[in-house]
Amino acid sequence: MLIGEVARRSGVSARMLRHYESLGLVRPTGRTVGGYREYTAEDIRRIFYVEGLKSLGMSLRQIARTLDDPGFTPSALVGDLIRETAERLNREQELLDRLRAVDAAEPAGWPDVARIVELLHGLASPSAARRQQAVLAPAEPASVPAELLARAVLTESDPNVAGALRWALARAGGDGVAGLASGLASDDADVRRRAVLALTELPGDEAAAVLTDALADADTTIRRHAALALGARGETRAVPTLLGMVVEGPNDVEAAEVLGTLARDAEWADRIMSALVGELAAHTGDSAVRMRLTQALAELPGTIALNTLRRLAHDDDRPVALIASALVNVLQARGQG
Repeated sequence: MLIGEVARRSGVSARMLRHYESLGLVRPTGRTVGGYREYTAEDIRRIFYVEGLKSLGMSLRQIARTLDDPGFTPSALVGDLIRETAERLNREQELLDRLRAVDAAEPAGWPDVARIVELLHGLASPSAARRQQAVLAPAEPASVPAELLARAVLTESDPNVAGALRWALARAGGDGVAGLASGLASDDADVRRRAVLALTELPGDEAAAVLTDALADADTTIRRHAALALGARGETRAVPTLLGMVVEGPNDVEAAEVLGTLARDAEWADRIMSALVGELAAHTGDSAVRMRLTQALAELPGTIALNTLRRLAHDDDRPVALIASALVNVLQARGQG
């Protein structure tokens, strides 16, 4: 079959077929009496092999080596192509993220672009000190997009760098809540913990709404961080979690202090007081829990817990009675003051 007919049937131009021949990729087996190229069925089959491999992203030189390799196996080839493509896509995604970060910063000039690029390079450093330096480098807060900082917070494992990122995010002046909220949807508990820690340092109703959702998280640490932050903002939906923290032990002192702050509202003072007394009755056999609950009562405003503590000063549980007695003296002194 002559080159014109091959081009028509294969869809490969005659010019490209000549290029294939110059590379030694597909050489026509014969020539006519007039010297024209003549392709056999095997030559045409090789042309289709070349086109098929090109569609997988291979270069012509790679294709030539592959087709001439007697040890070639399709599975090895495809595996290599998958790895190479994944690496290329990762590089392209990194570039896309970098461009979006620069665009989100709305740079006014090349110095602003240079600052964002410098930050991106710094955050990608394997050195924690270099990453922290990049975050804390002097710059106007508005020059750093909150979205970029939020994304970095979610992936940063070094506590010092993470703290610097949260500080920068809180003063960035942009909206990093959406980025952090996406972190709370992660299957990775560490990512969710980083997200909730950053949210606790952001002001506003939007951050509070996301923290409220975090009260239902499966991870205990996340629920506790969210409850402490919400309680400090006066959000009473955190009360059940705060009570649980007093009962369970970790962060019980901080939880009791926040409950005391929320109890400044007269309506909630009665509810919190009743809840603490109810927990005392529910844990009659657990001295450690009852001691924590007794101490939490003393955090309530004024002397509203005084009578309850007086009764506990005569409790059958000796450690509870001793703590209650000491707290009665404290509250009486507070009332006299």
